[in-house]
Amino acid sequence: MSALDTALHGLRALIADGALRPGDRLPSEGELCERLGVSRGSLREAIRTLAALGVLETRHGSGSYVSELRAADLIGSLSLTVGLLPMAGVLELTELRRVLEPHAAALAAARIDADTVAALAAVLDEIEATTDFEAQSRLDHEFHMRISAVAGNEALTSLIDVLRSRSRAYRISEPDDAAELKVHSDAGHRAILRGLAAADPVAASAAASAHVAYTEYWVRRYSGLDDVPTAETPSA
Repeated sequence: MSALDTALHGLRALIADGALRPGDRLPSEGELCERLGVSRGSLREAIRTLAALGVLETRHGSGSYVSELRAADLIGSLSLTVGLLPMAGVLELTELRRVLEPHAAALAAARIDADTVAALAAVLDEIEATTDFEAQSRLDHEFHMRISAVAGNEALTSLIDVLRSRSRAYRISEPDDAAELKVHSDAGHRAILRGLAAADPVAASAAASAHVAYTEYWVRRYSGLDDVPTAETPSA
């Protein structure tokens, strides 16, 4: 185990064991170095690493503190690395979305109100009216993240946000294919909304599953991974 790993393991253990709790200020460098058996350089690097992951907060002139350790925040920090994934990684993320987004839609269908349904319908009106890719991507993300928010689980919402963060930047270059995808995507959105408006978790979940499956089909087709076994792509 490297000195950095030793420092990271030691700090994690102090937090996991409750010796350092959310909001606590870390002991002095000298005390931590002695307790963990590492150099100041290794300790500082470990603190920077944990700060980047949202585990610690460094306050200028005050020191480092244990963060609130909210699941949603820690999951959100994964976006730092998810954005670097190649297309094969995007496909894996899309497969995960096929599990999580239908679950979020089902939860949302049981909790959504009429005002939120109307707001989502307005977002879909905007999506269907525009041919600008950036606007479509932004509005599509807004639509799905609003549904996740209604589901009521912040950790689930954060994870879906992270999984979508890489794939939403992906753009289909062939105009005819992009147009076909938009037609099916718009129809998929409307199917999800119908399930939500009807307060039908099964219908909302099935529509969300079909919608993500169709996205997965295009990711496979354009990434050269369409020979990878997958479930039959449903029609939108």
